[in-house]
Amino acid sequence: MSDENCGVAELHYDGKKYELPVLRGTENELAVDISTLRKDAGLVTLDNGFGNTAACKSAITYIDGEKGILRYRGYDIEDIAKFSSFTETAYLLLYGELPTDEQRANFSQLLNRSSLIHEDMHHFFNAYPKTAHPMGILSSMVASLSAFYPVPETLTDEQEREVLANLISQIRTIAAFSYKKSVGEPIIYPSCTMRYVHNFLNMMFSSPVNDYEVDPEIARAIEIFLVLHADHEQNCSTSSVRMAGSSLANVYAVISSGIGALWGSRHGGANQAVIEMLSRIHAEKGNGSEFIKRAKDKNSNERLMGFGHRVYKQYDPRAKILKNICHKVLDRPGVNDPLFDIALRLEEAALTDDYFIERNLYPNVDFYSGLILKAAGIPQNMFTVLFTIGRMPGWLAHWREMHNDAGFRIARPRQLYTGAAKREFIPVQER
Repeated sequence: MSDENCGVAELHYDGKKYELPVLRGTENELAVDISTLRKDAGLVTLDNGFGNTAACKSAITYIDGEKGILRYRGYDIEDIAKFSSFTETAYLLLYGELPTDEQRANFSQLLNRSSLIHEDMHHFFNAYPKTAHPMGILSSMVASLSAFYPVPETLTDEQEREVLANLISQIRTIAAFSYKKSVGEPIIYPSCTMRYVHNFLNMMFSSPVNDYEVDPEIARAIEIFLVLHADHEQNCSTSSVRMAGSSLANVYAVISSGIGALWGSRHGGANQAVIEMLSRIHAEKGNGSEFIKRAKDKNSNERLMGFGHRVYKQYDPRAKILKNICHKVLDRPGVNDPLFDIALRLEEAALTDDYFIERNLYPNVDFYSGLILKAAGIPQNMFTVLFTIGRMPGWLAHWREMHNDAGFRIARPRQLYTGAAKREFIPVQER
């Protein structure tokens, strides 16, 4: 793992020359180190949205958006989705290596032991109105865990393992309990014998009068969904986790900040917007061609949801995997979702249209993921909750990586001030 110094970049300003180190990453990415620029030259950089700013060094996830590459700890996402389970992927992200059989068994056992939440927390669910959004409940409940599972500012290795397992396991329990509250059904406790995804689906859909049987095809589809969402480098919510964590805030509060950031429609809520778009097209009894015309019209408010990505400039590799999963889940005998047919027609039309090709607008992970969740019976207001469950290992891996870096500092971005210059204050009696 490299961050070697491979030269300098020169900045000429106000008759002076400043030399800035150029660092090379493992995959030959280059970064200009401006850490001392303000001290040396009195300058800061302006990068709206941080599109060209590396806020940290990280060994967790690598993305090459131009080539459509995504890797966790050096492993291609295609191989991880094909061969790995969610718990194995979580272990890989957290600890940097694939687990041995013994490590995998111990980790799974720890997750099972950590799946219950304190009985007194059940009262919280009763206090929320039935109309409360599950993400709001999830964020509040995760922050509340700090009161029931207090952790010291400095953790031993054993304490850290417990905290990580608690959050990865309890997040699905809280999510399922939130759903049961919204539909007025009694909660179903987690099982100590079921696998991670089967356990979650059982808590969601079992009831005292319904012997729910987990469909293995659906369970595997949800597992791959979680694997593909487990990490994605320095996105909005992960950056929020790193920023909040840099203050040494309680880890539960830190993760709650990530949940709040993920809730937004520009981030975790995008797959719900895709389903709403496909549903509108279906209601219009169209094939999508008229919608595409409206999406291309600059005077229209319509947008082709699930296309384009801040990082990827070609087909999102996760979208390819999810498209294949959609075929497996939705092409089975007796299963039919007209929204999937519309999605396929939209993709075919967009990928042959110069308007979308010139703008690098290709399907992203959100385009097909909502169809999988819908097929599993997950309600739309729970889509972002499933995203949260999947992203938990990535958030915790970044939190852990940052805290294991002896040189990490509290995040404190600069700004370019554009407000009023110095003014004389006039007391109220003289105005």
